[in-house]
Amino acid sequence: MGGRSFIIGVAMLVLLTGGLAAAQEEAIKPGTVIDMQNWQQYKAYMPQGLQMLFNGDAPWKLEPTYRMVIGPTHHYRWPTYEANTEKYAGGVKVVDLPDGGHMISGYVAGLPFPNPSEPLKGWKVLVNAWYRPLPWEECAPGWHLYRRDRMGNENLTVGSQSYREFSHISDPARPITDPQAQGIYYSEFLQVQEPEQARYTAQLTLYYDDETKSEDVFVFIPALRRSLRLSSAARCSPVVGSDFSQDDVHTGWNGGIVRWDVQFLRTGWVPSIVEVDPKVSGQRANYDDALMPEPSIGNWEMRPVNVISVKRIESQRAGYCYGNRIMFVDSETWANLWSDLYDMNGKYWKLQMIGHPAADIPLVGHTTDSGRFIEMIWDYQSGHVSGVTSAAPNGDDIRANSQCENYNGVNYTIANKYNTVSALASIMR
Repeated sequence: MGGRSFIIGVAMLVLLTGGLAAAQEEAIKPGTVIDMQNWQQYKAYMPQGLQMLFNGDAPWKLEPTYRMVIGPTHHYRWPTYEANTEKYAGGVKVVDLPDGGHMISGYVAGLPFPNPSEPLKGWKVLVNAWYRPLPWEECAPGWHLYRRDRMGNENLTVGSQSYREFSHISDPARPITDPQAQGIYYSEFLQVQEPEQARYTAQLTLYYDDETKSEDVFVFIPALRRSLRLSSAARCSPVVGSDFSQDDVHTGWNGGIVRWDVQFLRTGWVPSIVEVDPKVSGQRANYDDALMPEPSIGNWEMRPVNVISVKRIESQRAGYCYGNRIMFVDSETWANLWSDLYDMNGKYWKLQMIGHPAADIPLVGHTTDSGRFIEMIWDYQSGHVSGVTSAAPNGDDIRANSQCENYNGVNYTIANKYNTVSALASIMR
């Protein structure tokens, strides 16, 4: 990366993190190799669950020869998002809700809190993660989800998706609010292609611009040839039979902003996978038995993070699955990179890794905020692990925006076909 672009990237990082501390803090140097013999030297840069995985305190074992190679840290720009941040962030206000939660008012587009600070610093980081920069359309014809149990049995689900942003858009070719929005902020459509017995099963989730309105989740059942509306309280239900809950997906955080007590813990650095070849990352052979990415996937890079503790507000805590979620939120891109998940009794439960592979976005440029993902979730209590890659083995990966108008002959940008309730009625026709 050239000197000028590096300086711009670091300057933007300093702006978004609100000071020099995160930029100047010593991280692991590029060229470092973390292995099974020296990992304890670097455990300060690891979530608790990753330390447990290296230490062997888990149902799965990393291979004795496993290596994590650290490469250079990259910096990315999203000019329209940055311009919207400068234009609109000053109008964003925090609103306290009667049930103990919070929402925001005056948000238009861009980063809501460029310099999150007290009061509610941790919650502001969570809000930034929720409204982080993303393409207005993300489409993929063949994500691959692998599930492995304690006995080593493994099965595969293949599916397609169309994720669409209807409001708060920061794309130079789109309005901030899509004319088809109808009060929707974000729409997620998933459809199973394999195995055959589950084919056409689909899930549509609608998140509303009114943050106090609970999301709507609809599931299409092929055997019934109809869709069912799920309870908005079912946020702990699994996604397509995996170890991911509804609140775990959407590349690492899917829980909205009004239900949470959030404590800011610290800044730091963690390793993450960013620059990869989809023809490599989509191949199962490049992941070990624990579904940990092998060195063939590519180098890891050290990312600056804000570490926050996320719990349900007291009035909505009963019946929820997680007692605490420790999130490692990238302080440059605002994507969640890792989560340590604890049950309601405070016992360690799951480790979630979320890699955000970079890609070229039309009219935006090369960015890690591409919608692509490499996600793993290790359930330490059941001994299960689920891993999903947006890349298929043939290299097909998530595309964005105008790239979705003709992806293998399919136009994923037709909202009524993929991103509204009426879309479910057209399945199997």
